[in-house]
Amino acid sequence: MSVTPTAGARLRSVGGGANRWVVLFVLCVSLLLVALDATVLHVAVPAVTEDLRPSGVELLWIVDAYPLVCAALLILFGTLGDRVGRRRVLLLGYGIFAAASAVAAFAPDPQILIGARALLGVGGAMIMPATLSILRAVFPDRRERATAIGIWTAVAAVGAATGPVLGGFLVQNFWWGSVFLINIPLMALILPVGRWLLPESRGGADGPWDVLGALMAAAGVLGVVLGVKRLGVGSGPLDMGAMVPLLLGAALLVLFVGRQKRRRHPLVDMRMFARAAFSTSVGCIILAMLALVGLELIAVQYLQLILGLGPLETGLRLLPLTFAAMAAGATGSHTLNRLGPRRMVGWGFALTAVAVLLLTVMGQHDRPWLLTGAFVLLGFGLQTTLFGAYESMLSEAPADQAGGAAAIGETSYQLGAGMGIALLGSVMNAAYAPAVASLSGVPASASSAAAHSLGEAYQVADRLGGPAGELLRSTARHSFVQGLHITLGVSAGLLLLGAVAALRLPRIMECGTSEKCPQPRQAEPAVLPAARESDAGARTAGAAVPRAGAGVPAGRRPQVSGRPAPAEAAGSGRTAH
Repeated sequence: MSVTPTAGARLRSVGGGANRWVVLFVLCVSLLLVALDATVLHVAVPAVTEDLRPSGVELLWIVDAYPLVCAALLILFGTLGDRVGRRRVLLLGYGIFAAASAVAAFAPDPQILIGARALLGVGGAMIMPATLSILRAVFPDRRERATAIGIWTAVAAVGAATGPVLGGFLVQNFWWGSVFLINIPLMALILPVGRWLLPESRGGADGPWDVLGALMAAAGVLGVVLGVKRLGVGSGPLDMGAMVPLLLGAALLVLFVGRQKRRRHPLVDMRMFARAAFSTSVGCIILAMLALVGLELIAVQYLQLILGLGPLETGLRLLPLTFAAMAAGATGSHTLNRLGPRRMVGWGFALTAVAVLLLTVMGQHDRPWLLTGAFVLLGFGLQTTLFGAYESMLSEAPADQAGGAAAIGETSYQLGAGMGIALLGSVMNAAYAPAVASLSGVPASASSAAAHSLGEAYQVADRLGGPAGELLRSTARHSFVQGLHITLGVSAGLLLLGAVAALRLPRIMECGTSEKCPQPRQAEPAVLPAARESDAGARTAGAAVPRAGAGVPAGRRPQVSGRPAPAEAAGSGRTAH
C-alpha cells in the first residue's frame, strides 16, 4: 500500500491515536446515508405516484434504479479506488450523492427522478466499498478492526431498518421530496470534514487499470441483478424480460473471471477465492442476505395486511430487530475473540434459524411479545453472522486489494438480497396462489386477479362484496399465512445450510505476521531499538502484509518507500475490549 506525503501525515495521526475512531465515525455517517437511501423511498411511493403519475414501468424503475446501478458499479469503483486513491473516490462519491439528492427532491417528472436515482446509485457505489477499504487501512490491528467492522455493520443495519420509519415521518409531515433533501446538509458537512480528516491510501498500482474488465463486471452484475429482481416480482422462468439479462449477465461474469485469471495485473485477484475463509465468507454473506431480505418483505406484508398495522407502526414493530443488530455489532469483537469465526458465523446462522422457526407460530392474530422476541433473535443472530463473515473476508484479503475485496463483499450483499426476493417470493407465490385461484363460489376473473397478491385480493373482495367477497378475503388471508409458514421453513433450511458452510472457516481468530494481536498474560519478546524504529516506520505508513502462507506471490506484496514491509507491521498493540 502506498500513501501520499500529506495523506501519510493523516494516516500517522489516525493510526497512532484515538483519531482513528473519529475517522470511523465519518465513515459510518457516510454508510448510514447510503443505507437509508436504499429503503427510505419505499413508504413514499404512494405520494410519488399521486404527484408525478408514473406508469407501472416508470414506478418500478424509480424504486429499482438506485440499487441496480449501485450493485453494478461496486467492483468498478472499488478497484478504481485501489488504483487512484480510496479517499479521492469517496469524496467524489459524496459530491455526486449530494447533487443527485437535490435533483431527486425537486424532480418534476418520472424520467428525471429515475435519472437522479441512477445517479444516486453511482454515488453510493463510490461510497460503500471506499468506507470499508479505508477502514481496513485505518485499523491494521485485527482486534481493533473487528470492533470497527462491528460498528460498521450495525450502522448498515440501522440505516436499512430506520429508512421506512424516517421516510414515513417525513412524508406524513412534509412532502415526498424531503426523503432526499435530508441528504444535502449532511453531505455538505461531511464533504469538507472527510477531505480534511480521512487518510488517503492506495493498493497495488502495478500495470494499467483494466477498463474493459471493469465494464464487463459492471454489465454482468447489472444483468444478473436485473434478471433476479424481475424473477422476484413474478416473472416466470421462461419470461424473456428476466432470462435474457440474467443469462447475458452470467455470461459476462464468466468472461470477466477468465479475463482476470489471464491478466498479469488483474482488477480482482481470483486467487483470493481459492482461500477457504474468503470464499466461504462471501457465500455466507449471500446466504444471510438471501434469507433476510425476502423475510423482511414478507414480514412487512404480514404486519400490514394480516395484522392491519399502518406504515409507521410497521416500522416501529421492526425496531427490536434493529436494536438487536446494534447489540450484536457492539459485542461482535468480544464474541469473535472468544468463539472464533467458525463458531461465531455458524451459531449466528443457527440462532437466526431458531428465530425464523419461532415465527411459524404466528397466525392471523397479533402476538406482539412473540413477534418481538423472534425479531430480537433474528436481528442478533443475523448481525452476528454478517459481522463474522465480513471480518473474515476483509482480514483474509491482502491489504493492497482491500477495495476490490470490499466491492466483492458488497456485491455479494446485493446479489443475496435480490436472490432472496426472487426465491422466497416465488415460494410464497407458489404456496399462496393455488387455493385462491381455484376458489369455488367466486368468479374466475376475480379469483385469478386475487391470486397475484394478498393486497390485490383485498381490493377484489371489496369490489365483490357480500358472501363471495367475504369468502375470498378469508381464503386469501388463510392462504397467505399458510404460505408464510412454508416460506419460513425454506428460509430456515437456507440458514442451516449456511451454518454447515461456516465449518470451512478457521476455528480461531488467527492473526498473521502482519497484524499484532496481543494475547493476555503473554510476555512480549524483547525487541531491539532498531527493530522498534523499523516497526514504528511501518506503523506510521499504514503498511500491512498478507499473512504468511496466504498464497500471495512475494512480488505482489505491498511495499512502503520502496522497501519490503517488515515482518511485524501496523498495529496499535491494544485489544479492542
